Amino acid sequence: MIRLEDRFDEVRNEVRSSLLAAGRGLEDTKILAVSKQQPTTAIKTLFKAGQKDFGENYAQDAIEKMERLKQYNLRWHFIGQVQSNKTRIIAERFQWVHTIDRIKIAARLNRQRPENASPLKVCIQVNQSGYRDKSGVDESKISELAHAIMEMPALKLRGLMTLPPVSSTTEDKALFFERLKIIKQRLVQDGIFLDTLSMGMSADMKVAIAHGSTIVRVGTAIFGPRSRKKI
Repeated sequence: MIRLEDRFDEVRNEVRSSLLAAGRGLEDTKILAVSKQQPTTAIKTLFKAGQKDFGENYAQDAIEKMERLKQYNLRWHFIGQVQSNKTRIIAERFQWVHTIDRIKIAARLNRQRPENASPLKVCIQVNQSGYRDKSGVDESKISELAHAIMEMPALKLRGLMTLPPVSSTTEDKALFFERLKIIKQRLVQDGIFLDTLSMGMSADMKVAIAHGSTIVRVGTAIFGPRSRKKI
């Protein structure tokens, strides 16, 4: 059985080699370990190996882990769909949210962020597939949402996030990633400061890095195939 530390080292090496191949700096892309349904023992192991950023899809499960791991200096990223009845928990306990797609949700997070906390770092999730049943804002509405978030003092807009359809080919994913990079560049030119592209997962992090990803969300490649839920 491959040790967790060894899989993590393989991912780090793959990220570094991908950055070198793309002519980018070795610190240009951060690994976000997607720890949903993973035990706290695994998170502790990764922390000891140097990993501090962890992504969770379910707020209540994440809170239980946070309580058990509160002695560790971890950064928690919410990467699931944000439900209105969970915004207070997310606003109070997370440092990042990658999946903002509505002004209503952004406003709730802004209102519920504790006054003594630093601004919540957020990314706008973009729906590039065009399917109405998928999460994310349409490309034509990104600027409107970005300007609205910039007026919310408890939020700090950092960038854009995308999740290509699972059925996409490598070539299609490359087009999605390149398109998001271009959108980010245009927004920056329009005066919206962004420094983050949250794109790429275990199966496509190489192509995402080649097209400018600054955060890759990696679960399976680090933790192995997901089985039953554990805390």
